[in-house]
Amino acid sequence: MRSEITYKNTHNFSRKGLEDLFLSVEWSSGEYPEKLVVAMKNFDTVFSAWDGDELVGLISVMDDGIMNAYIHYLLVKPEYQLKGIGKELVERVKKHYDDYLRIVVICQNINVKFYEYCGFEKEDDKSALFITELEN
Repeated sequence: MRSEITYKNTHNFSRKGLEDLFLSVEWSSGEYPEKLVVAMKNFDTVFSAWDGDELVGLISVMDDGIMNAYIHYLLVKPEYQLKGIGKELVERVKKHYDDYLRIVVICQNINVKFYEYCGFEKEDDKSALFITELEN
C-alpha cells in the first residue's frame, strides 16, 4: 500500500476495479460489476480515491439539480479505512453541493457515528424505508 492517495472526479471505472472495491466490503452490488459501470456513468457526481492505479474508495451522489443531494454509495477498501479517505470523500461532496439546501444519506446504524463525525445529524422522528426486491 502506497501512502499517496489521489482523488478524482470521474464517472469512468473498470468493471474489475468496481467489482474489487464493492466485494472488498462485502456489498452485494459487487456481484453486478457491469451494472455498476453503467450506474457510475449515470450518477450526478462521483468522487473516487486511488492508490496508484487501484480504486480504493468511492462516493456517488444523486441530486435534483438545485436543492437536494443524496449520497448513494460511500465505500473504502478495508485496508484503507481509518486513514481519512471516507471523510475526504464526504468533504468533497459537501464542498461540491455547498449551495444546496440539504445533503441526505441513509446508512446502516453501525455507520451513524461516522456520518455524525462528518457533520450529518440523525433525526429521531424519521425512518428510512426500502423495497429491495421488486416484482416484475
